[in-house]
Order: sequence, then structure tokens, then C-alpha cells
Amino acid sequence: MSAVRGVRGAITVERDDAELLLSATERLLREIVAENAIDSDDVASALFTLTPDLVSQFPAAAARRMGWTRVPLLNFTEIAVPGGLPRVIRVLLHVNTEKRQDEIVHVYLDGARVLRPDLERS
Repeated sequence: MSAVRGVRGAITVERDDAELLLSATERLLREIVAENAIDSDDVASALFTLTPDLVSQFPAAAARRMGWTRVPLLNFTEIAVPGGLPRVIRVLLHVNTEKRQDEIVHVYLDGARVLRPDLERS
């Protein structure tokens, strides 16, 4: 039976640069899609967040660049929590899938791996 599942992911960038943001977001999305065998037609929506130190580009633009032209996308700024990890792009995909919740692979790349060490893959 098909259900809508949330798929999380995050990645860090070295600095606030538009092309770095787009490339990192695209890399993150491609990894999530590959790990979960997601067809873009099954993506119901995507929510992107950026830490307050990233302002040069909307991460949703990377999804558009990948051809997600009909997927509803939205960008937000994370709250500035003292001591929080800097320069992080996060995504929450809502995906129509036959997979169970425990079969979903959440993807944390580069410096963002520290956000969810419990999900670290070997």
C-alpha cells in the first residue's frame, strides 16, 4: 500500500556561494533519490532550510535545475540556535512510496553527518 513518507537529508558547504549551494543541494538530492529509488513523479513536495549564514541562493533552484518543475518546493531559514552547526542545507522530501518507514534512508553528507550519527552508514 502506498503512503506518503518523509525523507530527510542535510549537507554542509564551505562558504556562502550561490554555485556551491546549488551543487551541494543537487548532490544531496541525487543521493537521497538513489538511496531510496525515488522517481521524481513520486515526490509530493520538498521543504528546504538554510542556516542564517547562507543567503546567496535558494536551494530549491537546484531541484528545478534537476528537472523538478512540477514539484512544490519551499525555502526557509533555520532559527539561529547558539552553537548550532553553521552553513547547513537541510531538506525534507514528502514522497509517495510503498516503502515502510523503517526502509527509508535519510542522507547526511559531509559536515552534516554529525547531526544524525545514529543514521551513519558504514
